[in-house]
Amino acid sequence: VSSSASDPLLPGCELTSSTKSYTFKVDEEDDSDHILALSVVCLTDGAKDECNVVEVVGRNHENQEIVVPVANLRLSCQPLLSLDNFQLQPPVTFRLAAGSGPVHLAGWHQIMHREDDSFEEEEDMSEDEIAPVMPAKKQRGKQ
Repeated sequence: VSSSASDPLLPGCELTSSTKSYTFKVDEEDDSDHILALSVVCLTDGAKDECNVVEVVGRNHENQEIVVPVANLRLSCQPLLSLDNFQLQPPVTFRLAAGSGPVHLAGWHQIMHREDDSFEEEEDMSEDEIAPVMPAKKQRGKQ
């Protein structure tokens, strides 16, 4: 993976009682690696004081569908949740499992383009792995 570009994620994506899900997917013929990171889930204007549960629907390593609740928001006690760039691999669906929202989702989308020089980068990474070993030996000598 040699270069990357970041784009805003889900501009204006809101889940409501009339739009209960949003699916983010990439072109299947695209051989780039895509990372989707969810930063914030928050209630917006017009939300009622009710539980609003947001789920992420994706696939595990065996290509089986999995559903994970990521936020349970309530206007009076937790209107916003920071997810610290929770990383997902597209395709992924965000679903309002309970409540009427509106719930706004924000984060980022990163595209890692593959190029022919990826072998050289793997070598660089192995060199980086060796560097932390040296300080560990020095620490043992101090004890």
